[in-house]
Amino acid sequence: MPSAEPKTATSTAGGVQSLERAFDLLERMADAGGEVGLSELSVSSGLPLPTIHRLMRTLVACGYVRQQANRRYALGPRLIRLGESASRLLGTWARPYLARLVEETGETANMALLDGDEVVYVAQVPSRHSMRMFTEVGRRVLPHSTGVGKALLAAAPADEVRALLARTGMPAATQKTITSPDEFLAALERVRETGYAVDDNEQELGVRCLAVPVPNSPTAAAISISGPAGRVTDETTEQIVPVLQQVAAELSIALTTTGPGA
Repeated sequence: MPSAEPKTATSTAGGVQSLERAFDLLERMADAGGEVGLSELSVSSGLPLPTIHRLMRTLVACGYVRQQANRRYALGPRLIRLGESASRLLGTWARPYLARLVEETGETANMALLDGDEVVYVAQVPSRHSMRMFTEVGRRVLPHSTGVGKALLAAAPADEVRALLARTGMPAATQKTITSPDEFLAALERVRETGYAVDDNEQELGVRCLAVPVPNSPTAAAISISGPAGRVTDETTEQIVPVLQQVAAELSIALTTTGPGA
């Protein structure tokens, strides 16, 4: 019997349909926590089970998906290398925008992603001040004590945030760290209202950070500036936040614009 879908089927945009569907399934798996059943994928994607089964068989053979003993499918370890390489490139692409932040605010600029329950810093451009903040690229911290963590979680559903906080335990980095889930959710509400997040001596005493999410980023990302509390005051915050938001908007365009020749 002839196949209902030719192997060379193409999408309306000129791409290969099977590739688009395979990547869509991988993203749906990630959204579901990394492990799903075929029926769940069929419901969420609208694709028939035979089509999904064929695509998953190919992804398993390539190592990008693995089939569990319970017959469910999980994201495979081969994706780790791709993700690590993509994170490094993302940091490289962001550096010119972070350099602009340093130029316009005078403070150290950072970019961070949410990786599981942790925040990971993927890029930094240091301030030119002799007294400046330094966070090692690749460093991982818990989101409840950081400005970038608040910016990254601001749009997440409250039940998901509570579940994350229950897993991390919300340890105090300083006496000003938020350690109550209700208080943290209130802080996220302020982020949604104001458009920016603040770390006020919560990760390190004497240090204040301002952060904003990168809108429409392919993966949840945030950028921030950090500096001594004596320089990053309420007054300077009014000047810095619009710059952060403008740079985040421009970085968003750069990350979501299809490159030449695509």
